[in-house]
Amino acid sequence: MPTDLNKRDWIAGLEYGLAVITAFDHANPRLTATQAAERAGLTRTAARRYLLTLVHLGYAASDGKLFWLTPRVLRLGWSYLESARLPRTVQPYLQRITGLVGEAAYCAVLDGDDVVYVARNGVNRVQNVGFVLGARVPASVSSAGIAMLSTQSSEQVDAWLARQTFHPFTPFTMIDRTSVRQAIDRARVTGYALLEQQMEQNVRGIAVSLRNRVGEVVGALSVSLVMSKESTEQTVERVLPILLEGAHSLLNAI
Repeated sequence: MPTDLNKRDWIAGLEYGLAVITAFDHANPRLTATQAAERAGLTRTAARRYLLTLVHLGYAASDGKLFWLTPRVLRLGWSYLESARLPRTVQPYLQRITGLVGEAAYCAVLDGDDVVYVARNGVNRVQNVGFVLGARVPASVSSAGIAMLSTQSSEQVDAWLARQTFHPFTPFTMIDRTSVRQAIDRARVTGYALLEQQMEQNVRGIAVSLRNRVGEVVGALSVSLVMSKESTEQTVERVLPILLEGAHSLLNAI
């Protein structure tokens, strides 16, 4: 959670440098200095200086006109995964879940309005479904996101919904606030979230919130699987008890 910071402790250059890095995304893998400036809220001159510094440090590359990030940027994300307690703690539990249900298991956290998958355990087969480690997706299309949102107050959910712009990933993606709120309310009542074909067709996700020893929601455990294997009811009957057992076992571990 953001905290108040004394003005004299604020380093604007760090803020702007990170803004330039995050200006790149799937839709904008390569940017000119002008484009990066527009996306980062900087002047072209300032954006170009930050980009050239990133190139010098090895975090970006350029052909003289366009800039793009290099794999070295992954060091920033891996620093979290290597140092944070949650991903390391949940990994054995994810392995157990995968072993019991034969599906990919995940641990995700809320970061702003998105879900980030900070730990995963796959299955040994050529075809897999779900998310890669470090994936960032809108909370509305993720069972883990809906599960975590369902633990928040109505006022918090209202505020979250008010700032969302929903985009369709499949013909079945929920793109209106009413449908998303209904999914959140349903998860609040049942104690778990189940979404189908929201980000990928024929894929179902089921998730439960993950709390620490003092009751704070710190993430969610989820499983992704192919819908054609079984009915919704069969998935809930088979997978939900195992997810709940994992979340309960982690209560005193995180």
